[in-house]
Amino acid sequence: MKKLNTILLFLFGIIVFAQGQEKEYPANYASAPRFKALVYYTIHAEEAHVEFGKQGVEFFRRLNYGDGFYLDVTTDFSEYPYEKLKEYDIVVMLNTSPSSKEERETFQKYMENGGGWMGFHAAAYNDKNTNWPWFVDFLGGGVFYCNNWPPQPVKLDIDNANHPVTKNLPTSFIAPESEWYQWNPSPRENKDVDVLVSLSPDNYPLGIKDVVNFGDFPIVWANKKYRMIYLNMGHGDDEFTDAAQKLLFVNAFRWVVSQDKKGDPFRK
Repeated sequence: MKKLNTILLFLFGIIVFAQGQEKEYPANYASAPRFKALVYYTIHAEEAHVEFGKQGVEFFRRLNYGDGFYLDVTTDFSEYPYEKLKEYDIVVMLNTSPSSKEERETFQKYMENGGGWMGFHAAAYNDKNTNWPWFVDFLGGGVFYCNNWPPQPVKLDIDNANHPVTKNLPTSFIAPESEWYQWNPSPRENKDVDVLVSLSPDNYPLGIKDVVNFGDFPIVWANKKYRMIYLNMGHGDDEFTDAAQKLLFVNAFRWVVSQDKKGDPFRK
């Protein structure tokens, strides 16, 4: 009997040891869509912005292969009053932003109550005719100042390599051709803004017809007062041809979603 007890104790020890040696499974498979995303774009814009909008819709549909999240697409933001909009964990604006008073009030309320935003290129365009002071503050205080023309590739530099959006990107890379907006004042001057990617000074002079010769030129940034990120890319049909830039887009999308006050859905 004593010998049997010794054997059983030995076997129990082996089982406990083996359990302690088991490695955590590396994958986290979703049992249902993780979150809700709304993609907004317009077909009533200059051709290059419409081309980007259509390709952007396809890009996000590809991210949803396997139904990893609920994805809705609209060209009419007025169909989303606040009670409906607040159901979405992120709103992606590809080539436009709200224009009517009601739409703007809805978007502002959504963002001030924890909403998520990812905007590209023309989605942030603002000038003296925009008349939306809150949106200027939301973007970090900058107003459109100047741009290069025609669209061209540029060298981009990573400003913050420790951020989740940029940590797996090269320290610099060549982005596909685009029209690049410079802002005044630079969003970098705002203490609440975290500039993640900038146009390298190595590009100056930038342009052929319209030439930008100098200036601080943030390309990707986040206003830490909100759950948002802005990316200056978004002109034409070349924007989804580069792997580094597409990885940047995926990282930015995932990061905004992961910061939701409801919790990070990718860790569930």
